[in-house]
Amino acid sequence: MAESNPMLSLDALTFQNAQAALEQGCAALGAGETVFDLGGVRAADSSALALMLAWQRRAQTHGRKLSFINVPANVDALARLYGVDGLIGRA
Repeated sequence: MAESNPMLSLDALTFQNAQAALEQGCAALGAGETVFDLGGVRAADSSALALMLAWQRRAQTHGRKLSFINVPANVDALARLYGVDGLIGRA
């Protein structure tokens, strides 16, 4: 099992905290993290998908593959609904 990402500690992935979450995720990627554990996320909306895709793009620009673990069920459901479940990369 992959280890939790100590650089990414978010309890929400919503429109209200999207900018801060984006910055925190980019900082974690910059520090070399390649697995984001979303197990602590208690609130998420469609912004979560936008963030996950943005982090994926950032990882790809640095030649890395990013994986997500413990993705909240509602985010998984949204990803399937929008047809992007294959793009977010789950471990």
